[in-house]
Amino acid sequence: MGKGDRKTAKGKRYVSSYGNARKSAVAKAGVAATATTRKTVVKAPAKKAVAKKAVAKA
Repeated sequence: MGKGDRKTAKGKRYVSSYGNARKSAVAKAGVAATATTRKTVVKAPAKKAVAKKAVAKA
């Protein structure tokens, strides 16, 4: 159970990988609260261009 064991946190650090034994980012209480309170910006739908009528030449 050391450097070569990919199931332990020490082995994950040795192999430079992430997984259940070694999480990539530690969640903090303050960060999790601000992530849920962010306001989403709603953009207005884009206006469609009006097709110009072709003039019939006689």
